[in-house]
Amino acid sequence: MARRALRPCRHPGCPELTRDGWCDKHRPPPRQTRRKDSAAYHSWYSKAIWTEDLRPAQLIREPWCRVCAAKGWRTRATVVDHVVPFRGDWDLFTSPANLQSLCKYHHDQKTMREQAERRGK
Repeated sequence: MARRALRPCRHPGCPELTRDGWCDKHRPPPRQTRRKDSAAYHSWYSKAIWTEDLRPAQLIREPWCRVCAAKGWRTRATVVDHVVPFRGDWDLFTSPANLQSLCKYHHDQKTMREQAERRGK
């Protein structure tokens, strides 16, 4: 099996030769995955209370996208969204008052906006 050629470390001015881009002295720390915080409670979406109770009940109660409806459009909702992100709070996750029906487009917009706000803090 062929081995990679030795190349200088990616750190500016470091002459150390390496096969994987960084010498031991300048190797950056491993990146944390963005979902690390939410990994503990992301599995809640596969629980029966969500798949059989909360989500279907919300889509029956509010079949149209809430944002589109505010603009006078009728777009079928396909996503049940938490109005206030629950961030591991079971009561907030299961509260019907914290749910809203959205189309995929508006859900994706809301999610991107929330993630950008969180990164900015």
